Amino acid sequence: MTMNKTTLEAFRKELLQTGGYDSAPERCAAKRAKKGWLTTLSYTWRVSRVFPLCALYEPFGRLTTDKWAHFCFSTVTGAEKLGMRVHFEGWKNREAYKGPVVYLCNHMSTTETILLPPVLLTYGPFNVVAKQSLSKIPFLVKAAAHMGVVPIGRKSPREDLVNMLRVSEEKIKEGNSFLIFPQGTRQKVFNPKHFSSIGAKIAEKAGCPIVPIVVDTRCQMTREKGVLRKIFKDFGPVDTSYDLRCCCGPVIPAGKSKAMHEATVAWMADQHERWGLPVER
Repeated sequence: MTMNKTTLEAFRKELLQTGGYDSAPERCAAKRAKKGWLTTLSYTWRVSRVFPLCALYEPFGRLTTDKWAHFCFSTVTGAEKLGMRVHFEGWKNREAYKGPVVYLCNHMSTTETILLPPVLLTYGPFNVVAKQSLSKIPFLVKAAAHMGVVPIGRKSPREDLVNMLRVSEEKIKEGNSFLIFPQGTRQKVFNPKHFSSIGAKIAEKAGCPIVPIVVDTRCQMTREKGVLRKIFKDFGPVDTSYDLRCCCGPVIPAGKSKAMHEATVAWMADQHERWGLPVER
């Protein structure tokens, strides 16, 4: 069977029409690729190539959010090329609300940071919070700023909070949504106690709702051991027995941060359990 590559345009059309996306058989390899360095290299390149491509296009004034979205979409096509299936659900929830929101997502691996931009841009512009070190990678400083990355450090939580509240309120008033991974570091097990309430505080101050997102990106977890850990920590061995999954939750109306936070983590914990993912209550 000939494999037909999925386009971002077709993906978005299905997402808007049905609220979801499921890899069609003709979009995927007939057999899942076997574990090994070739499979890991193939997937890693398709996920990580967004960085050199953005760095290449930015100096010439050719980097746009549309190109960024297309670069990031190689996460979907890369997974399908290796025989993995890609599943999105619940996005009618987002389409029903017209306006900027605070997206709060669990953090499993590097994959979701590349997977989400082409999806979220379907519903309007957004900014994303990322660790400061990412925005300081050579040749990526201007590209990161251009694509709306809001860098934060990890040395002064109070200062970071004040800065994020200020920047996020400004951006949301301009019509931009805000994407945050409140767990900070990548975690295999979802624990509500480790889920920061900073996103809810931002939503309360800006007076906008929260849209929770749960992803399952176990296909490539952080590299925990081996000689490559120090260099390629973010890109561990790929296991194609796992599919890529992403679920958009219900819009949580603007209100007090405590109530918004509790509703967010409750839905996210329930969604993890529906998927059979580990949760610490």
